[in-house]
Amino acid sequence: MEKAHFLIRKYKSTDEIEWLRCRVLAFLNTAYFDDVIQEKSSYRNRSIELVAELEGKIVGLIDVECEKEPGAVCSSDRQLSGMIWHTAVHPDFQREGIGAALLAEAEKSAKQEGMQRLEAWTRDDSSVNEWYRRMGFDLRASYFHVYMEKNEIKREFQGVFGDFTPIQLFSHYQGNERRGIKKRFKRVHECRCYEKRI
Repeated sequence: MEKAHFLIRKYKSTDEIEWLRCRVLAFLNTAYFDDVIQEKSSYRNRSIELVAELEGKIVGLIDVECEKEPGAVCSSDRQLSGMIWHTAVHPDFQREGIGAALLAEAEKSAKQEGMQRLEAWTRDDSSVNEWYRRMGFDLRASYFHVYMEKNEIKREFQGVFGDFTPIQLFSHYQGNERRGIKKRFKRVHECRCYEKRI
């Protein structure tokens, strides 16, 4: 089967609906399945916003926010860095080199902007983590995203909320009892930080 021929270009405001659709579909079968946004992110700092287009449709995307000072956006305070806020490829077009092409073009632009490294955070989907490693990223740090349902919240925080009855709670866990956390809660994801020197 012949690979699709796609175009990498800058994002335009008229791409927003297609950009959102691509992102939702790409995230659907991942640990970020419920991270649905209704409008495209905008950034305080200069940014690199690229899309992959095929036959008039957006089939991939990457957004990188570039720092003005080290540590202003990313976790490293030693080097100017770019934060990859969004990267996605439509599921019908994955494994065709679109993600790698988007990243390569974003890296080139980031270097021109004076960035020395890229940073990305993702959850524990094995295919996504493997992709970052194949693209030359190194694992730098991690913590847990913990989702709690009503019964788990009640068990953990009895009486804390007064007249409120929380139904769901999302929290970050940065402690050392990781095994215990995974046993106590039904939905726990390891959120991992990857970095790449460019």
